[in-house]
Amino acid sequence: MSFIEQHGLWTPQQAEAARAVEQRIQADGLETIRFSFPDQHGILRGKTLVASALGGAFSAGISVPSSLLMKDTAHRTVISIFSAQNSTGMTEVRGSADIIMVPDPTTFKILPWAHATGWMLCDLYFRDGRKVPFATRHICRDALSRLTDAGYAFMTGLEVEFHLTRLENPRLAPEDAGQPAIAPDVSLTHRGYNYLTELNYDQLEPILDILRKNIQGLGLGLHSMEIEFGPSQVEMVFKVAEGIQSADDMVLFRSAVKQVCRRHGYHASFMCRPRLPDVMSSGWHLHQSLKVLSSGANAFVPDNSAAPLSETGLFWLGGLLEHAAAATVFSTPTINGYKRYRPFSLAPDRAIWGMDNRGVMLRVISAQNDPASRIENRVGEPAANPYLYLASQVIVGLDGLARRTSPGTPADEPYGTPAPLLPTTLARAVEALEHSSVFRTAMGDGFINYLTEIKKSEIKRYELEVSEWEQREYFDMF
Repeated sequence: MSFIEQHGLWTPQQAEAARAVEQRIQADGLETIRFSFPDQHGILRGKTLVASALGGAFSAGISVPSSLLMKDTAHRTVISIFSAQNSTGMTEVRGSADIIMVPDPTTFKILPWAHATGWMLCDLYFRDGRKVPFATRHICRDALSRLTDAGYAFMTGLEVEFHLTRLENPRLAPEDAGQPAIAPDVSLTHRGYNYLTELNYDQLEPILDILRKNIQGLGLGLHSMEIEFGPSQVEMVFKVAEGIQSADDMVLFRSAVKQVCRRHGYHASFMCRPRLPDVMSSGWHLHQSLKVLSSGANAFVPDNSAAPLSETGLFWLGGLLEHAAAATVFSTPTINGYKRYRPFSLAPDRAIWGMDNRGVMLRVISAQNDPASRIENRVGEPAANPYLYLASQVIVGLDGLARRTSPGTPADEPYGTPAPLLPTTLARAVEALEHSSVFRTAMGDGFINYLTEIKKSEIKRYELEVSEWEQREYFDMF
């Protein structure tokens, strides 16, 4: 009996999908298959196998070193893998022992930009068949399972901003290597500030059309492509999806955009606020609602014209607000992302909600009998791990439902209404998460301690770096 069969790691749906994938790979003459898993940062890692090796992957999985889960954003292994008992408490990863990538055949795609290449997501397991507890796809699925037990499905829609520039110098000289390496040199694709103008769109149409064809070729639910306010800033909007689908789509979307752009002489960055002149920060706005499993109805639709949301929607909204500070580690996991939280910027700076107001953290868009009634959380950055972002919303939303948390009154002046401020740094967000009983109960002490240790390593490296600001400020003065 194979590893996957022995431990029952596939559902009947996945087993059926595996048979269909095998037939399609043969019929389409695919030559290689990329097997990827989303790491703790939402970055895809994995291996590429020749097509003839598919049978082995579908029976025994694919081994990868467990140290991949112990790395920060510079790809440095920051949690010891050689001590007798590292801080994760898991002896299974000692010495960078292997863990197993188990393919999820339901995620299979053919990559339109790569020759005869298939692709699929994987889930991580130990050799004894147990789930790797720090694998973020498992964490998201576990949160969604608890939502299912409550009688709901999570419905989400993505609005993702990013910077699309021309690649001038990829910085591939030997002296440019490092952890992290020197960033590439780029030039603008449009000069900005002509928000939603057709002229600027037309300047980018050649590369945007290439991206569109590839994204649609992957079967992702692309709805629109838009010119954003800042220089070289664009936005792509996706149709609503159920459950984990939005997270799966987001990791593939980001990876696809970066790969396709690079092949055509462009550079795409989902960094929140790149160090470019007159830049505008990018956000990831997460639209969300609940579907009642028994009826298929939207649980957020208001009961009357005077109500902003249903009672269920208001309690969910209250949960999002009450735990906003701790949840920012999941929606805004980079040091750079906190440079976006500033007044009068169309980005939030406090935990507050309002009706169709783009300055608040939680924008309610609803009407009686409107099946598209929803909450738009505007707090996220496009670099967020989508599995943790979605899981965090479900965890705090469920807490709001359980405790019938009131969101209070809406704000007409989002930057003037008194409300708890969002963390202004990643360090403050990490501190809030460390003290969050809601997230510790839902995700486990082990995962929270693990993730905050990685984040503290990034913060420490940042604090030891001498910035250009410090050099200008102090070098000549003192």
